Amino acid sequence: MANTNDKYKYRKRNKNPLTSATGERARGVPITGEETELTGTVERVTFHSDDTQYTVIQLRLDGAGVNGLKEVTVVGKCMTIWEGESIRAVGHWIRHEQYGLQFSATTIAHSSPTSPAGIIRFLSSGVIRGVGPVNAKRIVDHFGAETLNVLSHHSARLEEVAGIGRVTRERIKKSWDEQQGMRDVMIFLQASGIGAATAARIYKKYGENTEALVRENPYRLCYDIWGIGFKKADAIALNLGVEKNSPLRAAAGISFVLRKEAEEEGHVYCDEPELLLKAEAYLGIPMEILVTSLNELVSGGQIIHNDGKLYLRDLYLAEVRVAEYISQLYSARSPFAVTNVEAAIKWASQRCGLELSVMQRNALGMALDSKVSIITGGPGVGKTTIIRVLCDIWTAKKAKISLVAPTGRAAKRMSESTKLTAQTIHRLLKYNPQKDKLEYDASNKLQGDVFILDESSMIDIVLAADFLSAIPPHAVVVFVGDIDQLPSVGPGNVLRDLIASSIVPCTKLDVIFRQQRGGAIIQNAHNVNDGGPFEPQPADWHDTDFFYIKCTEPDRTVAMIRELVSNRIPMRFGVSPLEDIQVLTPMRKNTLGAENLNSILQEALNPHGPALQKLGHFYRIGDRVMQIRNNYDKDVFNGDIGFINGVDIENNQLTVDFDGNIVSYDLIELDELMHAYATSIHKSQGSEYPVVIVVLSKQHYVMLQRNLLYTAITRGKKLVCVLGEPYAVSHAIKNFVVQNRRTSLRLRLVQAFNGKAY
Repeated sequence: MANTNDKYKYRKRNKNPLTSATGERARGVPITGEETELTGTVERVTFHSDDTQYTVIQLRLDGAGVNGLKEVTVVGKCMTIWEGESIRAVGHWIRHEQYGLQFSATTIAHSSPTSPAGIIRFLSSGVIRGVGPVNAKRIVDHFGAETLNVLSHHSARLEEVAGIGRVTRERIKKSWDEQQGMRDVMIFLQASGIGAATAARIYKKYGENTEALVRENPYRLCYDIWGIGFKKADAIALNLGVEKNSPLRAAAGISFVLRKEAEEEGHVYCDEPELLLKAEAYLGIPMEILVTSLNELVSGGQIIHNDGKLYLRDLYLAEVRVAEYISQLYSARSPFAVTNVEAAIKWASQRCGLELSVMQRNALGMALDSKVSIITGGPGVGKTTIIRVLCDIWTAKKAKISLVAPTGRAAKRMSESTKLTAQTIHRLLKYNPQKDKLEYDASNKLQGDVFILDESSMIDIVLAADFLSAIPPHAVVVFVGDIDQLPSVGPGNVLRDLIASSIVPCTKLDVIFRQQRGGAIIQNAHNVNDGGPFEPQPADWHDTDFFYIKCTEPDRTVAMIRELVSNRIPMRFGVSPLEDIQVLTPMRKNTLGAENLNSILQEALNPHGPALQKLGHFYRIGDRVMQIRNNYDKDVFNGDIGFINGVDIENNQLTVDFDGNIVSYDLIELDELMHAYATSIHKSQGSEYPVVIVVLSKQHYVMLQRNLLYTAITRGKKLVCVLGEPYAVSHAIKNFVVQNRRTSLRLRLVQAFNGKAY
């Protein structure tokens, strides 16, 4: 198995019919290692890995079977396949020490089902929208073996079937035609291991021209299709005959390495010698070919060469735009300038009944006196109080105020804390999916006078550029955030660069005010940020809101997490395990990774009820799920968390409630969702949860940093429980080195304000 999570899912859901009693019959199958062939119908897809394409299926054999066996377990790598499909598997028999007799396939080829039972399973597996088990049986009962031919050439006859009218028939026909087109794409891409969901996106993007466009330049898939990286595109290219040392491959590989540095390391640029060396090591292409290809990319404008630094064009322009628009904001006067700052602060504080510290007053004065300003500080230092006072003052001056945040959860939290309406940057700028552009940009500015951006440490350089480009020159912008949290997931380090430039006025708040009962979360967060140990724990759980439980064995830690989430914490604190408790972990993989913990927690909290199944995952009503890509059509974005509130088995659809935004998903779209009982700490940025369980282990060694633990602790509102190995916790606290992201924004800001070209 590929990882511990894979093993768990396989163990729980694949009850191999060839072990125990059935295994006795299987002893007549010769284990010779000789290549042989099996044909049959896919009864069940037990497991499929999107990363590795490793697949486990239960195959019902054609004819009399093999040595009396009617159903076998087939393992191997292949594209996504549907239950009910007929396949031909070529490989050899093996006997797994744990799972018994299996057929290890080197190739798996697909064909449409021919038997009535196979057709029913095929049609009801989610391949056709509008056809679930009931309609599938009705259709096949009526047309028999001619069903697929009717769907392809005589779809009007579907209305002969009871319960199918014109609307349903048209929906089925449309979905069938789309599926046939996708099937051609899947067959074309099969050799490179591209799955059904990805093939569907390719077909949606390119349509009938898919094969021609991919053959012309397979590497376009890297840029056009979510879910396809360079590795998959390269496999397709090489399979289609692209030479290893071809200029096409070299150019695509250089761009990939530069993009990889941005997406995985957060770098905006890469030094030229380093980029070429990394491309050479990754691609195995001679340096002279790479240099030539790089020069052509620079000449063509795809890559920007500036002072020995190489930038992807979009990231270079984003940095330039941020510096340019901040400079423009400073060059225009606000009509809402406060002439008597001290009087305004006194009026607002008395109105709200607040006692403001000297530092808070300084921050307010700076924000009221500046076109662009920054307020930073950790939890409990009064950032929300300052936002509320600023809003009161500017509201009194009749200014139009917009409160924004990078994510939906952060915007909701901002609304709850300020009692004012907040929204995400994406919704503020109003992306138009039909035109594939933002409604508000440099040519169509927003209507507003004051823009306050919370959780600004989360914004990457591209989002910052989009946001600032739409701000009218007269407006005031206030960045609010915690500089000590993790940087943005995307490239750049905007908040830190703005502060480091010394161009934008900044106040750092460092006095803790929120020290009422249960203030251990805040105190321990600050202790971690200062490199100190956790506070001593009281003997009584009711006397604190922060716990540290030492765990050394991963398996025991998993058991403890399950017990805490399902029993101990809900019983002791009266919270909902499904809605209130969030498990945070540094990584996706391994025993204590998000994937494995999600499987275990779903089994503990929501194991029963109608479910859509895809690739070994079960999606049930009540499941907490996370959107893992921006989908502007559905108005949901990477990191949004919701709950499944409807499952339509018949039509292979489900709906998710994202804080009131009800979004529908077809079965083939479920790869956009992941279960979110547990999630990565990076994915939790901008969110708060009533109860947080933080998991730290030596398994997470490469991720263990002070700002990671600090970010995790600050996600909890009422209760935080750190479950960790002492060494892992200690190492995280001591490892305070902030990743040095390669950016040029600080320099560009300085140059812009000095009137120099950049």
